[in-house]
Amino acid sequence: MQDIEPFHAIAISRLAHQLKAEGRSIIHMEFGQPSTGAPAKAIETAHHVLDTDGLGYWESPDLRARLARHYQETYGVTVAPEQFILTCGASPALLLALISGFEPGARIAMARPGYVAYRNTVKALRQVPLEIPCDASVRFQLTAAALAAIEPAPNGVIIASPANPTGTIIEAAELEAIAAVCRERGIRIISDEIYHGLSYVEPAHSMLEYAPDALVVSSFSKYLSMVGWRLGWLLVPPEHLEKARAYVGNLFLTAPSLSQHAGLVALDCRDELEAHVATYARNRQLLLDALPAMCLTSIAPPDGAFYIYAYIGHLTDNSLDFCQMLLRDTGVATAPGLDFDPVEGRHFIRFSFAVSTPEIEEAIQRLTVWFAART
Repeated sequence: MQDIEPFHAIAISRLAHQLKAEGRSIIHMEFGQPSTGAPAKAIETAHHVLDTDGLGYWESPDLRARLARHYQETYGVTVAPEQFILTCGASPALLLALISGFEPGARIAMARPGYVAYRNTVKALRQVPLEIPCDASVRFQLTAAALAAIEPAPNGVIIASPANPTGTIIEAAELEAIAAVCRERGIRIISDEIYHGLSYVEPAHSMLEYAPDALVVSSFSKYLSMVGWRLGWLLVPPEHLEKARAYVGNLFLTAPSLSQHAGLVALDCRDELEAHVATYARNRQLLLDALPAMCLTSIAPPDGAFYIYAYIGHLTDNSLDFCQMLLRDTGVATAPGLDFDPVEGRHFIRFSFAVSTPEIEEAIQRLTVWFAART
């Protein structure tokens, strides 16, 4: 059995809540979750459904049809509503993609740094994670050249754009090149598109534009601000649908009925959702303007999502201890890079700017003083 590493940000959050219970003022920048709730009309719909519907096992045909329209309008790709498997968030969708798409022992390539659950879910399924080191020279992202160089070719690859923890977006030409390499080498693609809609430089492209047979993971948790509702989807090609549905029926049954009703309405609350993105954009710029005064000048390009991944190697070689000390001294909770990169992550820290703008302004005041004392 392969060891599954803990998610260290959870320990940071536990300490943050303990300090808050002791009366400390805490600013939570350790998790990638919006500080806003579901759109108002979605919540209104949920109240109505609770009063009028018994809520049983159910998969909404209207929601699947609306998602199909979303892909046509946003990416110009045509998919059938039946290709959407609704799940209890993106995590089960990732598990479903891996367990239905690959056998035990399969080799799955992924970027390092990358989301901690990629390698740990792969390990839990007795598959083999191939973490490809990706540094600033490639914008912390996998490239077609890197995939072409892996010998023998991996069975699969996980692509994330925008990525966690860096926020970097893979440009369209590179996505197309990655798709071509995977086609030539027989590499099945899982594309994690959970942060789509949260872009500050250019819109993110879906891998489906270049690889129609990709397995696409996404969620209502980030752009749609419905973290606690636990609703996501796996989009699969028609030939994979029967196998994937057999797994989801046995492992998970269905996504929460209440969340599906609310999610359908949330997809059309664009004005409210875009206002959230505008807040994140302001928060992002405030941090980018403030970081040089903290001597944090080497960061991944935060093209999307709501993260800044910053190098702190001039201050520490233990990002976990560093984040704990930072939290105890300032009340600002952050995520250690060790979660996302078991090799170089000891020299990095991740800030989430998905909190309110006043919280960002307060965090900057605290952090500026603290970092100045160390640099």
